[in-house]
Amino acid sequence: MEKVIDEKVQGTALVQEAKQGNSKKLFIESYGCQMNFSDSEIVASILAKEGFNTTNSLEEADLVLVNTCSIREKAEQTVRKRLEKYNAVKQQNPGMKVGVLGCMAERLKEKFLEEEKIVDLVVGPDAYKDLPNLINEVEEGRNAVNVILSKEETYGDIAPVRLQSNGVSAFVSITRGCDNMCTFCVVPFTRGRERSRDPQSIVKEVNELWEQGFKEITLLGQNVDSYLWYGGGLKKDFDKASKMAQATAVNFAQLLDLVAVAQPKMRIRFSTSNPQDMTMDVIEAMAKHDNICNYIHLPVQSGSNRILKKMNRLHTREEYFEMIDNIKKLIPDCAISHDMIAGFPTETEEDHQDTLSLMEYVKYDFGFMFAYSERPGTMAGRKFEDDVPEKVKKRRLTEIIELQQKHALYRTQQQVGKTVEVLIEKSSKRSDAHWAGRNSQNTMVIFPKENYKVGEYVMVKIEDCTSATLFGTAVEYSPMNF
Repeated sequence: MEKVIDEKVQGTALVQEAKQGNSKKLFIESYGCQMNFSDSEIVASILAKEGFNTTNSLEEADLVLVNTCSIREKAEQTVRKRLEKYNAVKQQNPGMKVGVLGCMAERLKEKFLEEEKIVDLVVGPDAYKDLPNLINEVEEGRNAVNVILSKEETYGDIAPVRLQSNGVSAFVSITRGCDNMCTFCVVPFTRGRERSRDPQSIVKEVNELWEQGFKEITLLGQNVDSYLWYGGGLKKDFDKASKMAQATAVNFAQLLDLVAVAQPKMRIRFSTSNPQDMTMDVIEAMAKHDNICNYIHLPVQSGSNRILKKMNRLHTREEYFEMIDNIKKLIPDCAISHDMIAGFPTETEEDHQDTLSLMEYVKYDFGFMFAYSERPGTMAGRKFEDDVPEKVKKRRLTEIIELQQKHALYRTQQQVGKTVEVLIEKSSKRSDAHWAGRNSQNTMVIFPKENYKVGEYVMVKIEDCTSATLFGTAVEYSPMNF
């Protein structure tokens, strides 16, 4: 994860190990949030049972799927360019079928299938189990579409295929959809109502990942803090992991406790949190367990109370400060990242200065920053005029990014001289002689390989830094290995 991101949208072609006996080839590409990448793993698992192996060669694919994002206009433009590329290849391979998955599929189904005729199938985020039937529809010469949103589907019964996995880190989805109606956001319309996955299936998946050699998992949801599962009691297997043996409901703090205790040698991360829903018991659970990483992604979107209200963010600037103070009180070395929107409708210079002053108060470790783009179907798109000039948006965004870079450097400089625990993930992009891995605070650390291996926890003394990366030397193995 980069420390500073602008509106560039990353796409990744995802590949799994070939399943013996499968003869068809699937090219699947994901854009947008981590949830989309996790969903692509579910899709690959479903289609593996239908005879498809994944490939990183577009030209040889029988089926091409793009998992899409609607969160910003730039994301949709990027996907459209990719669809043009797919159709150009399809002209040379008439048997190829092209499909759109995810958020854009739900929002633009008629345009894709009927008006532009650039895809053969359109599949919404809750309809992936219907893919085999939809593919049959296409093979029989009919366009296929299923974008029905569900109030129950969590895919808790699907064992995801780990695509392009480093064998160290994996995503585990715990919720789907969102009930927070932020006026700028399309997620409630494209992913539906919020629902939580059975905690037993989550712990089972985490245990299986540990048995497969994974050392770190990220619990995923549009808003993990609102996780709440009602199930009429927990199995006896959970008694050892928690004092909640007779409980009839599990909230997010309790889920963290279950997962951390079930696999005490596995690192636990989670994303994304919502300030209005994060409670003290979540922070207390983090402080209680050494294997829950000291990092929280806590989107704020604006530092202005007036703009927060207009965004329908159900927290104030002062409440956000109180949350930050509570986090730092219980977890002093906790890293915090944010999402920030520049140029939301009616934003004034005073509102913008409120955002900058909030950033000065928190001094975030990481930032994800964007200029506002109107999304059709949202409350802001329907009710508010996009009245901040593009030139002003860009200038404000630049000021936000520059301040974030300053704070990111300040945070990494605080690590110099310390010895931190690092989980080795891969070789450094810049040097085959160095490993790359993240510390608990989610900062990338680079150090000489020596005799260490991918998947090992190593204590590294930090000697230098940039605003995005720490550099050091391994001094010993971490106790987490043993």
